[in-house]
This record gives sequence, C-alpha cells and structure tokens, in this order.
Amino acid sequence: MTGLGGPESWAGALTGFARRRLAGDYEVDEFGFDPELTESVLFPLLRPLYERWFRVSTHGLGNIPSEGGALLVSNHSGVLPLDAVMTAFAVHDEHPAHRFLRMLGAELVFDTPVLGELARKTGQTLACHPDAERLLRDGELVGVWPEGYKGVGKPFSARYKLQRFGRGGFVSAALRTGVPIVPCAVVGAEEIYPKIADIRPLARLLRLPYFPVTPFFPWLGPLGTIPLPTKWHIEFGEPVRTDTFDAESADDQMLVLTLTDQVRESIQQLLYGRLARRRGIFTDGGPGSSQG
Repeated sequence: MTGLGGPESWAGALTGFARRRLAGDYEVDEFGFDPELTESVLFPLLRPLYERWFRVSTHGLGNIPSEGGALLVSNHSGVLPLDAVMTAFAVHDEHPAHRFLRMLGAELVFDTPVLGELARKTGQTLACHPDAERLLRDGELVGVWPEGYKGVGKPFSARYKLQRFGRGGFVSAALRTGVPIVPCAVVGAEEIYPKIADIRPLARLLRLPYFPVTPFFPWLGPLGTIPLPTKWHIEFGEPVRTDTFDAESADDQMLVLTLTDQVRESIQQLLYGRLARRRGIFTDGGPGSSQG
C-alpha cells in the first residue's frame, strides 16, 4: 500500500500540504479535481474504514490498465454510496499505477451544499456523455454505476440482483473513445445498511430518491447511520474491448444494448462467483488482502 504509515507521518504530510496551500503551490484541473487534496487529506481519512472496518480484499487488479483511458462499470448498493468511494480508494491504493478513479455522479450530489464542492475537488463530475468522453479521451480511468438510485436504494430482499442498466450511455461513451470497459463487482456493501422499508412521503418532502428504514435507522438516531462492519470483496473482471469497433458504432443502438447486456451479465456472474466463495458476511478471510 502507498498510504501514510501512521499519525506522525500523516501530520507531517498535512503540514506540508498546508504550506503548499498557503503558497498557492497546487494544481486543479478543468473539472475542479484537486489530486493533492484527495491524496493527502481524504484518502488517509478513508484508510481506517477500508482496512479496519470493511477489511476490503481486492481481486483482478491486473485487469485495470496502468495507463490510458478505461471505463470501470460496477454494481451499486448499500443505501449510501460507500461502495463507490471504497472502489476509488482501492484502485488508487492497491493498483501498481495508483490511478485516480474519476467517478461520474448524479445531479443530487452536485446540488448538495459542501458535498458537491467536495465531490468536484476529489475528481467526480456529472454523469453525462460530454464529460465522460472528455475524461476518457484525456486518458483517465472513469467509474460509472449504471444502476444509479435503483441499485443503491434497492431493498435488502433484492441484494446482489442487478437492476436495469438503462439504455447503455456508458457503452456509447466507450465506443466513441475506443477504451476498454472493466466490469467490477462489490460484495459486502449490500449488508452495511439492510433496507427493509422506504418512507416515500418523507423522501418526496426532502426531495430524496428514497428515505430508508433499516433495523437500526431511524430508530437509533445518529447511531443508526453507522454501517455494519461487513467483510468486503472488490473484484475487477476481464475488460471488454471496444477498439475493434469504429466510433460511428456508438449510434448503433442494437450494438450498444448488446454490449450493455454483456457487461451487466459479466458483473452479475462475478457477484455470483464471489458469493459462492464467501464463507460469512462479517468474518470471511480475516484482514483485507489483495489478489491480482
């Protein structure tokens, strides 16, 4: 791992970070991404959650290209999108190239005060074709979660059953830029907030896609927002090539839907395979480990 070793080294890194901030010695790209802020401040805060709470194990990291544009497509679950955050951390911390995952997010993220600004600074951008294609052409690793709210907010009874992927907008972006599509499956996130009901009138009042009820929330108040310490596995499957098609293929809806179904089925099979090897929800395999 590339992380800082302990509190003292992190404190030293933060001191250096603050000095560079005061001197204006840092860069932000056209999307607002601040790599130093992400690496020096956010990732060290996420590391205990990744290593100690969820004890994440990664598999198939070699399927992520070390350079050049690529589109990572993953299942989505867990009521709160911690799976996306942990996947981004895994890619940067565990992959030999330590790549940043440029995540495509929903409008709600960027319309939320503070959260929207933080999302921009940590490399996220709105899930739309122009931004996705521009990032891919620039050689970035882009992450998308096509299930959207249907996935992250689905009931516990539907766990690990992929929801619809829509009309395949992510496939069109990959075809236009000729980048590989890397399927990704996350096992463990489904159980962190077991959603047993949805208070829809309250969700509409608050302008949220859903208002979850779990065995602990809202009954325990703030304590009910603590995720259960499940054991996670993040697996990256074999890439689906798109460079064998010309850019005009992105307008062939039949081809787009066929590739969309192929990617969806690949993720579903990764989920089934990983679930078949899982021995327990909380105690599978001990400390987090990486497997190429």
